[in-house]
Amino acid sequence: MIGFVYSLAGLKHGKPTQWSHMLGVLDAFRSAGVGYQLKILQRERTLAMGLDLIEWTYDPMQAMNAHLNFAKLGVVAEEYEVNVYGESTSPLHKGNPTDRFVAEWWVAAARVEERIRGAAPLAPVLTVEPANHAQPAGEWLEPAAIDLSLDAKRISVEIPTGFSHMLSSAPDLALEWRMTTRELFTTYFARGYRAIEFFLDREARKGAYLLVR
Repeated sequence: MIGFVYSLAGLKHGKPTQWSHMLGVLDAFRSAGVGYQLKILQRERTLAMGLDLIEWTYDPMQAMNAHLNFAKLGVVAEEYEVNVYGESTSPLHKGNPTDRFVAEWWVAAARVEERIRGAAPLAPVLTVEPANHAQPAGEWLEPAAIDLSLDAKRISVEIPTGFSHMLSSAPDLALEWRMTTRELFTTYFARGYRAIEFFLDREARKGAYLLVR
């Protein structure tokens, strides 16, 4: 076994769904698309059961997970849960609150089918208003001033790549990023925005969520 995905039966608003509890792939295979193939198989099983929604939590600060979830699978997110799993000694989030997005994967949606066929995400548009910026600070990117007063149709929220490494090497900065993005996401989600895209910029060592009403 080199990887697995595990989901269980769930209910949302009285309708049966699947809750994807865990996905794991051995380190040596994480760049080979194994996680993506496991999610595709999970989608096929869910559709065969006559269901149309799979949900799971993931850390919104993990840029590569965001890239998989939004750009390749076509999820959306409108729920931000604060410190879901409490304090942990796991190297994945030691010393940092376990805040999570709830990813909604509407597996029968045209948007999802387009992503699976290889269609590119929506291109960034000029009318996007930035709610924050990730600015260079030596080895890392640090959060610049944030704007919680935007009322645009589309806003962006930037995060750095390499958050897991930051957790172990620069924990204070990782905590600053966590608290900054928590304030942004909880504020704008409460105003009716939701995340529909993630744009990864490997060269600039950052990514940006696109939020719309």
